[in-house]
Amino acid sequence: MSTAFVTTAYGGPENQQLIEREAPAPRSGEIAVEVRVAGVNPADAKRREGLFGTSGTLPMTLGLEASGVVTALGEGVTGFSVGDDVLGAPARGLGAFAEHTVLRAADAVLRPPEVACEQAATLPVAGTTAWDLASSAAPGEIVLVLGAGGGVGRMAVQVAVAAGARVLGVASSRKKELVESAGAEHVLSGDGAAEALRGLVPEGADLLIDLVGGQPLRDLAPLVKDPARVLSAADQDTAEELGGAGRPSSADALARITQLVADGAVDPHITARYPLVAAAEAMAQVESGHSAGKIVLIP
Repeated sequence: MSTAFVTTAYGGPENQQLIEREAPAPRSGEIAVEVRVAGVNPADAKRREGLFGTSGTLPMTLGLEASGVVTALGEGVTGFSVGDDVLGAPARGLGAFAEHTVLRAADAVLRPPEVACEQAATLPVAGTTAWDLASSAAPGEIVLVLGAGGGVGRMAVQVAVAAGARVLGVASSRKKELVESAGAEHVLSGDGAAEALRGLVPEGADLLIDLVGGQPLRDLAPLVKDPARVLSAADQDTAEELGGAGRPSSADALARITQLVADGAVDPHITARYPLVAAAEAMAQVESGHSAGKIVLIP
């Protein structure tokens, strides 16, 4: 038997619980893994609440990213062997908050020895989001990151810095040191952010990466020379209204962000670790919106 953290109904945290189940077996194109670490994200709560749809089979195991060791291969899988260290996203209908899960082979990569298990578990969701948003940054460009103090925002800062861009990170005062340690210039969030940025970059910015949405996005978007380079993972509708877009996607995002971590250019900055039995506490911390880095579960 294998322990998993599930929701028994779509809705609030009162539906969450630990259960014992049979370890899932891989289907065609999938790999079974013993989970070493799982990343916790705001999207986990949205999935539990049914914001991604309510057609999934219940109870539903939560968790959207994991690192672990391959225990079995599904039919047709190549490029992986039993015993490999891997990271990736769970197969449809499954989750990462468990002792064992199944990953989609096409969405998994081998874990380089330079990348710790904990780091790897933050990359399939948060890391790929950061890569997709920031990978278009070019040397010498000016990049604004709105929400630079969060787990995704800080990695987006590092991706853009690694590309040779000048990065200005908008975040609260308590996240100033965190933003600066990632290589960005800190700009205090709030009503004065747009005015402060105009003073710092009067010629305008080349790219805006948004992880906040709403009015803060509206305030900063006019600073970007080309509206098409306003990218939002938080508020696609507003970004499109302003001439921009939601998060782009690239097939090699996981491999690329993993390599940047292996090279030491990106640090996921893990700030809290919970055992699987405390998964509800980890979820609550993420839902509070006050996390200054990444949170992981260790089964």
